[in-house]
Amino acid sequence: MTASAPLTRSKVLALAVPIMAANIATPLVGLVDIAVIGRTGTTADIAAVALGALIFNLLFWAFGFLRMGSTALTAQADGAGDEAEVRAALWRAVMAGLAIGAVFVLAQWPVRELVFLPFSATPEIEAAGKAYFDMRIWGSPAALAGFAIYGWLIGLGRTGAALVLQVVLNVTNAGLSILFVYGFEMGVEGVALASALALWIHVLAAIPIIARVLSRRARPGSRGAGLFDRGALVRLFAVNRDIFIRTLALLAGFLWFNEASLRQGPEMLAGNAVLLQFIGLTAYFLDAFAHVTETVTGKAAGRRDWPALTRAFRLSSEQAGLFALGLSVLLFVAGDVFIAGMTTDEATRAVAMAYLPFAAAAPLVGLASWQLDGLMIGATRGALMRNAMLASLAIYLALDFALRPALGGTGLWLAFLGYYAARAVTLGIGWPRLKRDMTA
Repeated sequence: MTASAPLTRSKVLALAVPIMAANIATPLVGLVDIAVIGRTGTTADIAAVALGALIFNLLFWAFGFLRMGSTALTAQADGAGDEAEVRAALWRAVMAGLAIGAVFVLAQWPVRELVFLPFSATPEIEAAGKAYFDMRIWGSPAALAGFAIYGWLIGLGRTGAALVLQVVLNVTNAGLSILFVYGFEMGVEGVALASALALWIHVLAAIPIIARVLSRRARPGSRGAGLFDRGALVRLFAVNRDIFIRTLALLAGFLWFNEASLRQGPEMLAGNAVLLQFIGLTAYFLDAFAHVTETVTGKAAGRRDWPALTRAFRLSSEQAGLFALGLSVLLFVAGDVFIAGMTTDEATRAVAMAYLPFAAAAPLVGLASWQLDGLMIGATRGALMRNAMLASLAIYLALDFALRPALGGTGLWLAFLGYYAARAVTLGIGWPRLKRDMTA
């Protein structure tokens, strides 16, 4: 979409649907892992895979700025007609992702010991969780390079190509998980190996897609110009510094929720792990509209076009709201069927069913925070996002300390939903200043 093209509801949906389908790949990797082990393993195995998947979400999502920065910088270069920079933006981000992932692989033993420290897992769960970690860590470079490629494609508006890559990831992961667990009886290590291999396969599948996209674009006068330019490399990280801090604070909240669940017992962790997979799926559906908001409001912010920005935010939020309502109703009505399909363990099922209404409410409660995230990324309000998330984390922890001792699992979930609400309120505080800056 060009900067001058009028935005309509149909265009928002056309952009969002492929992103929506692609976004669900991240939680589906964890969902497939838990579903496969949930039908063959014990409660401890389910909890171990849940803990391992959480740890990799923490590691990978902390570097989500590779996706966000790649989207923003690519869209800006594309809008400016700088073809050399469009290409350089891809390779810089991919190199950064591979390098960070390589550090994880090389330092896997100290990283493993460090990331397991905050969790009060039983020896059985911790041992199985570390076995999962030792196998899946080899997919780290591919996972982070994939973030960069995905962001680049979204920045160019090639949402269909991004979808193809995520389909490859999902299908490969599901097939390998079934093969390794049911065919080779590898258990927890089997689902981890499947995830790692699937990540590498989907990055290899990106090579012909990237070549096809580039072949259809004008060639730059100086191919690869500025690829190793120090200023551009510094900017790649500097523009995302606050987003990185914001992401760490966000992940700290989810880490605390899982740790709080574990303190209520392994059954609570396993049951909530199932519910978090559902929340993750709904979040990635709704986050598609936030991605659209990033792109379109970013272009409007660059033109200092406040009416276009507010229209983009309104149109994407309207459709996101309809999806949120539908997802909440679906989870509330059919959640028991989903839970039964995820695990045969009775203790896990009982916990998941008990707190299903709270999980069903999450899409509606979290909608405003996701949409405002998209707006502030597009408008490059990194400092606001950082401060809002730090404040929201403090509010969440206060709510958890106040409610969980008295209400148990109910208090745990009420505090978690309050976390979403706090994120929306603290981000919304930045709206008046954004308007003043754009209309001054």
